[in-house]
This record gives sequence, structure tokens and C-alpha cells, in this order.
Amino acid sequence: MRTHRIRTTALAATALAAALSLTACGGDDEAMGTKPAGSAETATPAATSTDGKAQTEAPEAGTPETQTVSAEGKHAGGNGNGDNRSKKPETAASIATCTPENSTVKVSKVSRPINHLLLTVTNTGTKDCAAYYAPFLRFDDAQAVYPILDDSKPQAVVTLSPGEKAYAGVALLGEPGQNEPVKSDNLGVIMVDRNNKSKGEATLKLPAETYTDSLGFVTYWQSDVETALMF
Repeated sequence: MRTHRIRTTALAATALAAALSLTACGGDDEAMGTKPAGSAETATPAATSTDGKAQTEAPEAGTPETQTVSAEGKHAGGNGNGDNRSKKPETAASIATCTPENSTVKVSKVSRPINHLLLTVTNTGTKDCAAYYAPFLRFDDAQAVYPILDDSKPQAVVTLSPGEKAYAGVALLGEPGQNEPVKSDNLGVIMVDRNNKSKGEATLKLPAETYTDSLGFVTYWQSDVETALMF
């Protein structure tokens, strides 16, 4: 039993001496600016910015989140072709607003539903832009903005890559006999930013014999024609 204890003590002392020798070698390597083979580097934590401009800005309450979409494939079906593939996400703060400077807007008459027009905005710039909320519309010299259909609010803002389009439906008249229709020749389309503020107006020529009344409305910008005209 005594012999066993001595052997155990001797083995422990030998192991301790070997460990101290390795530690000393490691200390010499570090002092010389090198590390032993197989040693792990410790990652330095990334600095946290305190500059509010460098942080992602949270959208206002009630404002739809920005969505990123693939070419001709938006969140609600993608231009009617069913392509819903996603592309690299971008934050709302990093995407420009679609304005008359980086996009074009056109108005066209549709056969169905009756008494409707279709607005189409196309990103003509070189970077993505977002079609926020609904366009503000003015028929001829009207002082009030055309009513906006709140029920048409999408789940996310439609973001357009260069060449992509977004759509808004315009209902011109309410039920027959409820109000006196007024003929209009021109339409002002005002794009808004993520704070629902005006970012420029495009003036368009309306299709011939366009009549409106106070019961009409415009939808929010949608990702496909079918959704824009379903209301």
C-alpha cells in the first residue's frame, strides 16, 4: 500500500512538472508576439454605435413594414405571375421613396370593374424605391384629396427594384343616383414618403369622359393588378 502511494505521488509530480514546462513555453511565445500551434484567437467584440443615424429606424406605429421582393414578384402575387421569391432584405430607412424623380406614373382605363381606373408606378431609377401608403389624388383643381380606402392597406409596403411596378385602383363613382358625377380632365398624383408626407406631384391626362363623385376612392399601392382592382 505504501509503495502504491509513492508511485502515485511520483506520477503526479511528473505530470505537474510537464504542465509547468508547457505553460512557460506558451508564455515565451506570447511575449514574442506568437501563439502556440492550435491556440484559439479570441474575437474582439464589435463596437456598438451610439449614433442614432447608424441604427435601423423603427417604423411609426401603424406603418406597414418594408418588404423586399424579387423581380416582378411581390408580396401579394407578383404582377400576377405568382413569383414570390425573396431577395436580400433591406431596412425601411435604407430604401428611397418612389417619387417623380426616380419613377413614372401613368393612369389607364379598365374594362372591369366598371367605373375604375388603374394607376401604375414604375421605378425608373437605378436603386430600389418604396411605394408608401396610397397616392394623394386631385382631380382637376379640387382642393380636397381624394378619399383613400383604408381597408386596402397591404401587410407590407411594396418595394420596387429598377423596372418593377406597383398599382393602385381608383373607384370613380358610388352607387348610381347617390351623387352628381363631375367630369374631370386632369389628375394630380402625389407620392408620399414613409412619414406620409408629399414627395412630389405628377400631372396626368385622364381618359376621355372620366366622371367622379364624392363616393369614389383610391387604394393603397399594391404589388399586382388583381389586388389593386379587387376593391
